[in-house]
Amino acid sequence: MTRTISILGATGSIGDSTLDLIRRNRERWQVVALTANCSAEKLAKLAIEFDAQVAVVSDESCLDELRQHLAGTAIEATGGREALCEAAARPVDMTVAAIVGCAGLGPVMRAVENGRSIALANKEALVSAGSILMDAVARHGATLLPTDSEHNAIFQCLEGNRIEEVRSITLTASGGPFRTKSLAELEAATPAQAVAHPNWDMGAKISVDSATMMNKGLEFIEAWHLFPVGLDRLRIVVHPQSVVHSMVEYRDGSTLAQLGPSDMRVPIASCLAYPARMDTPCKPLDLAAIGELTFFAPDEERFPATRLAREAAQAGAGAPAVLNAANEVAVAAFLDGQIKFTQIAALVGTVLEKFGPNAPACLDDVLSVDAEARARAKEMLQVAR
Repeated sequence: MTRTISILGATGSIGDSTLDLIRRNRERWQVVALTANCSAEKLAKLAIEFDAQVAVVSDESCLDELRQHLAGTAIEATGGREALCEAAARPVDMTVAAIVGCAGLGPVMRAVENGRSIALANKEALVSAGSILMDAVARHGATLLPTDSEHNAIFQCLEGNRIEEVRSITLTASGGPFRTKSLAELEAATPAQAVAHPNWDMGAKISVDSATMMNKGLEFIEAWHLFPVGLDRLRIVVHPQSVVHSMVEYRDGSTLAQLGPSDMRVPIASCLAYPARMDTPCKPLDLAAIGELTFFAPDEERFPATRLAREAAQAGAGAPAVLNAANEVAVAAFLDGQIKFTQIAALVGTVLEKFGPNAPACLDDVLSVDAEARARAKEMLQVAR
């Protein structure tokens, strides 16, 4: 049976992996909407290849280029924030939400309101607006399928079991490219070194988040919303091989773990085929060749980001949204050469300390907190420089 699908963030790494799977199973999918920020030429080529109904660039300055590339086709070309939300609101069987940053909040919410399946790869939707989003999912009867490898692993380990039987949930972290580096080496780390992840092929922002371990901190907050076992039952463990993607321990002492290659097509395929399975081109695990699997406790002296995320979750209210916004500003500043690697977490911690907004009651409140936190982070950035 053919299913309809929209991909929000089609030109990024998650979009590439999703479309690769669809390309191998064309008879099963009808692409409705593809969106990008400003990669007009690539977006147009994908829209033509997959015969999409609409292609959207969120940056309106790229719309003329998109229209030029789609001239002579029947594909609708639109641009701007509202056009992005309208594309997300089109009724489809599944929406892959892979827009990076708070720019994805509105589109994710519009997709949820359709009451269909959402393969969620946008961290900020749950970190900044977790309670609001989960309430909307319940209210509209939507199905939220986590696409991050860690959360998808937990989702698979929980399948067929009761959340009340869970003793603990453990998120695994690769430790990033700086796992064995000293504080002095971290101080001198460059953007090029930070984006060179040893196991995963990801975008620059998420690669830096992995290097600071803020990525795991954000995932900790996501897991808190997705799997309501309480903060005290969530754990993080460093696992350099990235073979075990997460684990769930049950009250009887059994621990279920999901293992797989370091390839995002595995968790994406799990979402696309849910509740069934589908073939992927991923290389099977060869545990004998891997030889050993190792695990370490995270070092929150060298990598304080996980502590900051845990404290933000414990504080509640608007703190997680502040954490996320300040981190986005800090990472952008680091990638631009404005601050040192070690200043990323330091800046986030300072913003959290000085800005404690009330709990957002709606999406507009979240966006207001986000905007204020960004403004404060940029002010503090000027002082730090």
